[in-house]
Amino acid sequence: MPQTAQPDRKRKGIACAGNWILDTVHTISHWPEKSGLAIIESQHIDLGGGPANVALGLKAIGASYPIIPIGLIGAGAMGDEVVRLCAEARLPIKSLRRTTRATTSQTHVMNVQGDSRTFFHHRGANSLFDADSINIDSFSVSGIKLFYLGYLTLLDKLDEILPTGKTVAAQVLAEIRANDIQTCVDLASFKSDTYRDVVNGTLAAIDYLFANELEAQQATGVTLTCGADTQNMMEAARLLKSGGVRQAVIVHSPNSIVWYGNDVQLAAIPEPIPTAEIISAVGAGDAFASGVIHGIHEDWPVQSCLKFGMRTAAACLSGYTATDGLKTLTVSANPP
Repeated sequence: MPQTAQPDRKRKGIACAGNWILDTVHTISHWPEKSGLAIIESQHIDLGGGPANVALGLKAIGASYPIIPIGLIGAGAMGDEVVRLCAEARLPIKSLRRTTRATTSQTHVMNVQGDSRTFFHHRGANSLFDADSINIDSFSVSGIKLFYLGYLTLLDKLDEILPTGKTVAAQVLAEIRANDIQTCVDLASFKSDTYRDVVNGTLAAIDYLFANELEAQQATGVTLTCGADTQNMMEAARLLKSGGVRQAVIVHSPNSIVWYGNDVQLAAIPEPIPTAEIISAVGAGDAFASGVIHGIHEDWPVQSCLKFGMRTAAACLSGYTATDGLKTLTVSANPP
């Protein structure tokens, strides 16, 4: 069990809401100097954003429970491609709304194989995704167990801070929790003057919070840039948990992971992966989240949730897109 609260075993399924993005992943020869030139060696187009990566990741590993995409996409060709890719993955599209007011959100990812990746992002329709874009009744009556929102701090309308100090996202998440659905929230690696205020204004409506080391540092002020200091990562997780997170804060980096929960606080170290075996790190954090969220959904022990999350993250590194590599995994009936 991830925590001491008794799970609702009758509920099944995960709603994945927030940033739905069309990603173009460019694998480049090297990162060029200013005004320089790099060769694009390959291109891969796929869905991106936390909700898409988690939903597709869960589908890729063979999760059998309902997975519901919730988002806002454009009315044009890029939106058509999002719909096509969802249909290809056998994801329902009823809750993916479309708008003529903005184009589908897109990201161009520059990936240097074996090194790192850099993102050029256009917010597009995601900047219009608001509380009215989420029809809580439509998935609440179906018995959904978990609601995943990503990325907080990159959803303009939901990040809005109200006079109470709470965010619009906090209001939405509180209503979802009132329907006996647990909330999982992921942050974005995006610097802004209001970043900490947005996070703090939402914490009390979150059951499980995911953040990488850079996001946790920005949200708390605790220095985590090396991503290997489990003591400081635990302190950052503790500070976020003290802001009102109901169940657990999970802070992750390529080098270490911490879980700070009500009754369990532990650190885990992923097995190192040879650089030559890493094709792309795109979506590795979301892949980790999908593995952990699957474990939470299945009421696995904390150690099993983290172990499976590390497996999904490692598998992700072997593919060009956020979910290519996850197809090598399958879920098991028993916790790992």
